[in-house]
Amino acid sequence: MNVSADINADPAELRKFSDLAHRWWDADGEFSALHEINPLRLGWINQHSPLAGKRVLDVGCGGGILSEAMARLGAHVTGIDLSDEGLEAARSHAAGSDVTLCYEKITAEDLCGREPASFDIVTCMEMIEHVPDPASVVRACATLARVGGNVFFSTINRSPKAYLFAVIGAEYVLGLVPRGTHDYAKFVTPSELARFARNTQLELMALVGLHYNPVTRNYWLAAGTDVNYMMATVRAG
Repeated sequence: MNVSADINADPAELRKFSDLAHRWWDADGEFSALHEINPLRLGWINQHSPLAGKRVLDVGCGGGILSEAMARLGAHVTGIDLSDEGLEAARSHAAGSDVTLCYEKITAEDLCGREPASFDIVTCMEMIEHVPDPASVVRACATLARVGGNVFFSTINRSPKAYLFAVIGAEYVLGLVPRGTHDYAKFVTPSELARFARNTQLELMALVGLHYNPVTRNYWLAAGTDVNYMMATVRAG
């Protein structure tokens, strides 16, 4: 897989997810955690900005797990990613489902030149911790949202607890995600993400933590952003 040096993407990260692309829609496979948290993140997005009838961009859509779910709630969804294999998995699953949406291989930064201020909602979930320059992605997401539109992020805090739970626990002890999925050095603290947002005319609306109980195997949303968290923002005028 050839990736230009001026594209905000890590070739190793792309290869990693491309190699697993055939497993995107296996709810018991390597992406099972995403399937389990999807109702939570979908509900949280819909709570802050009802999806029905909205034009939505899903940045770093992967195999389309969130994209399809938003389309099923009546959103007009475009999912973008750089993995050919991931996009093929997304398109194949959508073709076999009663849902209509669009997928494209393009970066958020490149899409800005074609469709600035075009989307009611932009989502960027579990993605910025995988790119060399997360601030660039945040800036692009802000540019793509219309004034008054909402931008949603989810990522992992760079904290000792996150290293223990998201790397050691999730990858090596519980096997919730494949080993090597995460690089602790690329994790983004809530204060850093909030600063990236403020620098791009995004105003913070809400912040919530995503929690997991390894005994009950349940996920839930609550205060506390030491590990996984989601942030809702609005594009100011």
